[in-house]
Amino acid sequence: FFFYSFKTAVTMTVTETDEAPAQLEVDDRCEVKWRDGGEKLWAKVIERRPKKKNEDEIEYYVHYENHDRRLDEWISFDKFLIETLEKKPSDLPKAAKRRRTVPTTSEPATEFRMTGGNWHASGDPSLAELEKEHEETTKIKNINKVIMGGWEVEAWYFSPYPEEYNVDVLFVCEYCLKYMRRRTTYHQHKATCTHRRPPGKEIYRHDNVAVFEVDGKQSRVYCQNLCLLAKLFLDHKTLYYDTDPFYFYTVCQLDEYGAHIVGYFSKEKNSHEDYNLACILTFPQYQKLGYGKFIISLSYELTKREKTTGSPEKPLSDLGKISYRSYWTHILLNLLAKGFRDLSIKEISVETGIKQEDIISTLQSLNMIKCWKGQHVIYVKQESIDEYMQQHKQLRLCHSDFLEWEPQQERQKSPST
Repeated sequence: FFFYSFKTAVTMTVTETDEAPAQLEVDDRCEVKWRDGGEKLWAKVIERRPKKKNEDEIEYYVHYENHDRRLDEWISFDKFLIETLEKKPSDLPKAAKRRRTVPTTSEPATEFRMTGGNWHASGDPSLAELEKEHEETTKIKNINKVIMGGWEVEAWYFSPYPEEYNVDVLFVCEYCLKYMRRRTTYHQHKATCTHRRPPGKEIYRHDNVAVFEVDGKQSRVYCQNLCLLAKLFLDHKTLYYDTDPFYFYTVCQLDEYGAHIVGYFSKEKNSHEDYNLACILTFPQYQKLGYGKFIISLSYELTKREKTTGSPEKPLSDLGKISYRSYWTHILLNLLAKGFRDLSIKEISVETGIKQEDIISTLQSLNMIKCWKGQHVIYVKQESIDEYMQQHKQLRLCHSDFLEWEPQQERQKSPST
């Protein structure tokens, strides 16, 4: 992951002479020298614009084929290997240049609804059209990087901040999540901001990690700001202004200065689909430190306290899928290694809080399940368990002993808690 902004300094000067290099148009394909030039990737031109400081210079926004949209960026003409250029089909209307209006939070477009949820596939043609329009509108990043605490982080995706905040660098207070356009305003805010932790109730503390439960109804502005910030790093998240039906569980790293937000997950207060997690994110500067598994394990500890089973809301991001499969594999193989081999899939589900279908799909990926008399039966492969256990993987997990939390139903019985 990259924690700094990549901005190409050199751009093509456009002239009207015959010697000038051919301009690229939207939808053209061409090989590109990627980033430092050490690798060549096929890219598609998504948009083009004059350079801000010199309108005679053109830069191009490209999507690298077979790569995630988080790598999309503005580049200069000299990055293209022009001999590989494939022009867009000539039968397309020449005037089909794309003009996008960026929706703002002051005038919300219908496609942006700020919840903790995700886009869902649907057979409804009107919803499919809405999702298509959403994808078109969010093709181009509106913010390049974020200054947050002591970190400068490259943004991955579009987020519908108010239009006046569509800037190269956005400044965000890591405690209250207020966002600002100017560095001077940011420093003034840091000097006067009294917050040193998220709002809500602290429900977990162990070593230097704390978790706060934030009610989306009671702390609406904070949760909306969290959704906007998270959208810069989540491609599939919907945004909309009703955060009331959700709890947001913010994970923080503690030091003498306060509680620095590391990541979060959101959870519906009442899920009819048995989802125990709506959205999950570890901010890029804290990835590769085990916090993703911690957040997942926390969601399942809450599920077990509720005496039920749960599953994350779909679709998961690509990183989310990897994290969940790794977590499920770790939990199941450790359980089998401890001798719990006679448990049925249903019993394992109750023990772990993991939905039966997630257990089955994980065991199938490990080739450790068979169908016998119409039932799924665990086929223990001792060599696979031994091989995994020999890796001595130590995941950062939530320890139930340090979790002070009770389900909603229990709170209603004892309102004083």
